[in-house]
Amino acid sequence: MKKRLTLLGSTGSIGDSTLDVVARHPERFSVYALTAHRNGDKLVDQCLRFQPEAAVVGDAATAQQVAGKLRAAGCKTEVLHGPQALVDVSKSDGCDTVVAAIVGAAGLAPSLAAARAGKRILLANKEALVMSGAIFMDAAHDNGAILLPVDSEHNAIFQCLPREAALHGGVSKIILTASGGPFRTREPASLVDVTPEQACKHPNWVMGRKISVDSATMMNKGLEVIEAHWLFGLAGDRIDVLIHPQSVIHSMVSYADGSVLAQLGNPDMRTPIAHALAFPERVDSGVAPLDLAQIATLSFEKPDYTRFPCLALAMKALAAGGVASAALNAANEIAVDAFLSRRIGFTAIAQVVDAVLNALPNRDASSLDDVLEADAAARRTAASMIDTLPALA
Repeated sequence: MKKRLTLLGSTGSIGDSTLDVVARHPERFSVYALTAHRNGDKLVDQCLRFQPEAAVVGDAATAQQVAGKLRAAGCKTEVLHGPQALVDVSKSDGCDTVVAAIVGAAGLAPSLAAARAGKRILLANKEALVMSGAIFMDAAHDNGAILLPVDSEHNAIFQCLPREAALHGGVSKIILTASGGPFRTREPASLVDVTPEQACKHPNWVMGRKISVDSATMMNKGLEVIEAHWLFGLAGDRIDVLIHPQSVIHSMVSYADGSVLAQLGNPDMRTPIAHALAFPERVDSGVAPLDLAQIATLSFEKPDYTRFPCLALAMKALAAGGVASAALNAANEIAVDAFLSRRIGFTAIAQVVDAVLNALPNRDASSLDDVLEADAAARRTAASMIDTLPALA
């Protein structure tokens, strides 16, 4: 039977890659719902091509525009809007698989709804686990949801781990690789003058603006460390980060017998997406085969925490537990947005996150309300701090 997909965040880079894979295998996959925030024109094009039953946007005005264009084209897709509509299409009986690709905290509620509805979840929204790790994993376990990681690093770890849970005891550590982003070799003092355009110019991957900045600060890798802790049940001291500029080895698993298993591939998100969509089978992703002879050299180096303080902050939040990771993520989202709008400089991102973590008390995350309260408090505190900082010239 065909898998019926709800694609949360269909107009982003993960959405584009997912729909590319889906289009290659119409006999395997169909689309139940597509969602966007305000990119209505692109959503209209996607709806006309894939004919979903439902489409969700962020607000009523965008919904009206999208619905009008779809009606004019004879498309019968129902257009909905708002956070509750995202939750509704994520838990609907109309889909069995939810691709969670909304960036940031906005993706938490629909992803959690999918877990509680026992869906097969292709998780590309790392914030769902960063913010509410134990709550999310408990919801998935208690309701029989299947969780498949789509981040290239976590998908690589998933592929390198033994299928039998009983054999995971032989795992010594996991090693998340990182490209190092566009500033891997720059002197830390020179990062003060970095522009949003420079930060968004990733050497290997094509990504959205927010995740590109997170890659440049290596906060993205820090969030991935937290996510890996929850996905694979390993303590933070058993999760290493290694910079690998070629982005060919996507991550590795080190075993007690001295073996290290790695997953390799060209840097293209269609590979992990195709793996998760078809799992446990394998299908064509459209990605060119890896030519190791042409690549010739694979190099590695340890991360420099002076250049990348956000990575250290994420590890600190993981060690602290409680709602610290939720506060970290919220402060980072506010700080990155301020940088992208040139209200603060690049190095101020880490300064804001650090200050927020120090300013707010940590507490146990015993409920989703605890997480959301910590998120809101961190956003308020970060916004207040940003108002006192100099803008980017």
